[in-house]
Amino acid sequence: MTPPTPLNANPETIIARYHRLPRLRRVARVAALTGCALLLASCSSRAPHSLVTPLPPVTKQPLADKSSQSDEPVRGVWLATVSRLDWPPRESVNGSSSAVRIRMQQEALKTKLDNLQRLGINTVFFQVKPDGTALWPSKILPWSDMLTGKIGQDPGYDPLQFMLDEAHRRGMKVHAWFNPYRVSTNIKPSTASELNSTLALRPASIFVLHRDWIRTAGDRYVLDPGIPEVRDWITSIVAEVVTSYPVDGVQFDDYFYAETPGSPLNDSQTFRQYGQGFASKADWRRHNTQQLIEQVSRTIKQLKPEVEFGVSPAGVWRNISHDPSGSNTRGAAAYDESFADTRRWVQQGLLDYIAPQIYWPFARDAARYDVLAHWWANVVKPTNTRLYIGVALYKVGEASKNEPDWTINGGVPELKKQIDLNESVPNINGTILFREDYLNQPQTREAVSYLRGRWGK
Repeated sequence: MTPPTPLNANPETIIARYHRLPRLRRVARVAALTGCALLLASCSSRAPHSLVTPLPPVTKQPLADKSSQSDEPVRGVWLATVSRLDWPPRESVNGSSSAVRIRMQQEALKTKLDNLQRLGINTVFFQVKPDGTALWPSKILPWSDMLTGKIGQDPGYDPLQFMLDEAHRRGMKVHAWFNPYRVSTNIKPSTASELNSTLALRPASIFVLHRDWIRTAGDRYVLDPGIPEVRDWITSIVAEVVTSYPVDGVQFDDYFYAETPGSPLNDSQTFRQYGQGFASKADWRRHNTQQLIEQVSRTIKQLKPEVEFGVSPAGVWRNISHDPSGSNTRGAAAYDESFADTRRWVQQGLLDYIAPQIYWPFARDAARYDVLAHWWANVVKPTNTRLYIGVALYKVGEASKNEPDWTINGGVPELKKQIDLNESVPNINGTILFREDYLNQPQTREAVSYLRGRWGK
């Protein structure tokens, strides 16, 4: 099947077409949609026709010149909602009533934002799509079970709007953080059963609406990145948020092709269908990731040029042993492992910012923090893409045979060296801590005290 032909439609089309997605019937049958016959996955081996019309090609809005931007560096933190890692509180889901649950969740978030404000954090990267569910009233995704314990159950308020209101009131920016392809965090029978039970919901899970798009990888249910309609669908979700909410930015994390040796992604059939003309499956996979980034970038700039688009990839693009342009490292590389040519996106001006996860200390010879930070600074130097460095707060205070520096004097010397470098190199524009809940742990107490003294207001 050939990719869908772009039409000259207004930006809202990319959302509206998906809002008209019919629920699957328990008995497979042909359903009419915009005059085209859509054969259900259960009775056809062909990928269904796209239900989203991509935006027409446009010239990307020029990024603001770095010299014209605020001198204040980003001091950010990732706030994860997947598996309730940072928020909402696990005990809130077992509240005695909806009112109690809502109060617990909202008070917890306000307390976190108060603490972050005192620490000097000015940007929160809030995970709004942890898997195949949403933390806003989406017409494309069902409600996240992270909020109530049940997929599709209305939590009684809008968490994304609440976060935006509370953070903006405190003078903090919010970037909506999306995991693009993950559908679930495991492949247990109970998880499949819960996803299947959404069939009667509006909207239902993509797991039942398009079972032919679903694969397993890394012991998770994921969407197949090689299917054009999947990329359209992800773009429609981003468009829904950007259109409906005053977010300051949109961020994708590093989960593009997220497979493991023991649980690889079986996309052989997809490659046979769409991989003609590519020398290897690896090249085709990188092309698929490239297409997603181009489409999302174009869509955001078409809808709201002022909304920033960024990606937070693995810290190593490529090792110099594989590419003379790569870094002097020996780490897992985004280009080869996740099939994400992150350096190219910067060079092409597709990103407003890039936030590589440089989660190693200065002394880790295989992937030295300073080597990678300087390498990325040189990548962004001739471009208008800003560079924020992701720092491994989660390692601070944790004993490690290979990285003992994280426990010396509470990890403060290592953290200080990393932030000193970030704030002294002209082409590094900020630091992002992974992740919020580690600010509240006993092992990071000294480091948090240091950060408050350095950044705090």
